[in-house]
Amino acid sequence: MAQARPYYADRSLSAAFYEVVTAADARLQGDLDIYADLAPAGGSVLELGAGSGRVAFALAERGLRVTGVEIAPSMLAQAQARLAGLPPEVAGRVELRRGDMTALDLKRTFDLVLCPYFTLAHVPAGTAWRNTFATAARHLASGGLAAFHLPLAEIMRLPAPPRDAVVLDQALPGGGRLQLHVLERTFRDGIGRLDQVVEYVERDASGAVVRRSPERLTYYVADPEPAAAAAGLLKDRDPVPLGGVGEIWVFRKA
Repeated sequence: MAQARPYYADRSLSAAFYEVVTAADARLQGDLDIYADLAPAGGSVLELGAGSGRVAFALAERGLRVTGVEIAPSMLAQAQARLAGLPPEVAGRVELRRGDMTALDLKRTFDLVLCPYFTLAHVPAGTAWRNTFATAARHLASGGLAAFHLPLAEIMRLPAPPRDAVVLDQALPGGGRLQLHVLERTFRDGIGRLDQVVEYVERDASGAVVRRSPERLTYYVADPEPAAAAAGLLKDRDPVPLGGVGEIWVFRKA
């Protein structure tokens, strides 16, 4: 595959423009309402893979107390900068920490554990999934819920678009644009692994290229129920469809 830096690495354009891309992704519409409805009013939430704070801050605005854990320094720095600009009553309900969801132990429990926007799919569907579900179970109060947003396997198997096709074309402040291209895309059925190289292209108001960065994005797909069951979590309901490309799986701790 092409030379590419990892997604969300330091100085990557995927990190720099994360807010732009998520705001433009209509396939996420409705996820905040789903997550908010899973927690009791004024309840506590642990978010695994908090990114730049999109979910954590929205839930805090609704009165929930949220601890967001993120492993990528570039993403955590963005979340901390945004946190500083929130109204004090909202910011006071948010705690941000750097941590690894596969090996986390905060020594306390929550009403709800979230793993949104395909976060679990970024790690291999074996030991890492089992460890993440164990993390969720360890941090859940009895009867608490854990929600995992996972991609659909049939979407992961789709062929790559033409390399010159623009799969996202989004306006930027100042008159520039962000454009995305998929340079490579392969899916390995045996291990449920999608590998793709996505090129980020930033253009100025005249259309000239300012920055260009090919970045490697890997997803894993699998049935989450065995890993959940091994951690003592039982499926609470049928998976909730979201945006035609994924589902939110909800599990309950007995």
